[in-house]
Amino acid sequence: MAQESQGRGAPRLPPRPASQFASPEDAVARKLAREQKDAQVRGVTSIQAMRDAIKRVGRGLPVIAEVPRLGALDAAAFRTRAAQGLPFLSSGVVGRWPLSALTPQTLRERFSHLPVRARVGDYINTAFAPDRAMQDMSMQEYLELVAGGTLDLPPYLGNLELRELNGLCHWPTYFDKMGPPRFWLGPAGTVTPLHCDYDDNIFAQIWGSKRIFLSPPHHDEFLYPKEANAILFGSPFNPEAPDFDRFPLARAASMIECIVHPADLLYVPAGWYHYVRALTFSLSSNRWARALPFALNGDPSLQRAAD
Repeated sequence: MAQESQGRGAPRLPPRPASQFASPEDAVARKLAREQKDAQVRGVTSIQAMRDAIKRVGRGLPVIAEVPRLGALDAAAFRTRAAQGLPFLSSGVVGRWPLSALTPQTLRERFSHLPVRARVGDYINTAFAPDRAMQDMSMQEYLELVAGGTLDLPPYLGNLELRELNGLCHWPTYFDKMGPPRFWLGPAGTVTPLHCDYDDNIFAQIWGSKRIFLSPPHHDEFLYPKEANAILFGSPFNPEAPDFDRFPLARAASMIECIVHPADLLYVPAGWYHYVRALTFSLSSNRWARALPFALNGDPSLQRAAD
């Protein structure tokens, strides 16, 4: 339930899409139309076929106990590594961005006017619900809310397009086709619960540190997934506080823990589940590919015929 609370003079964000449809038939039609559009954008025959292929490839991946840390990679080296279908960390790119040289105080001094949409209340348990708890405000109001420290769960700015900040980033051209940059800002204790995106993902840690748990795509059978949309599935399992009485199958799920530090770039292959907790005040940004995932190695059976 989003509240209308904007700073004076701050431009308004576009309205959130309605969470209720006129009828069940309308909901089904909208879902089908979105899936068809998602498949067209990614150049695949269908999202379902792509998801199935990702999990099939996942079953053949080697078991890893940690996320390897590499140096700076050019586009060719990145794609070769990504084709292995495993996550990895890279350094030497993000640290050169102008945004990395700024400080959190910059947000208040230069960007206090930006309209933002904050995750407030119990945004963990409602993370993948269409009516999750969110509130519109200015960046200044958000920072004041954080400083107040009155909420049980720290408010979080997640998955936002902030073009003013993106102008201070220099994204490598690892993907031929990328979605817009998304920004994630918040104090220690902000959480993105366990979920998977069926797109390749590069995640840049700009300020602060985060703990991330990763699980391979085919282990979804142990994680009680629920579809949010065709390319996003959430899981109620918390790898930081595992409840095996409620989720006994999760005992079989592999969980790989890594810490991302300032200037790290993490590659999360399509279909890999991940859970993220900020250990300090953090600013991160990510971009998703909008193409056939690298791990599928250009499988011609999945490629959509030219329209």
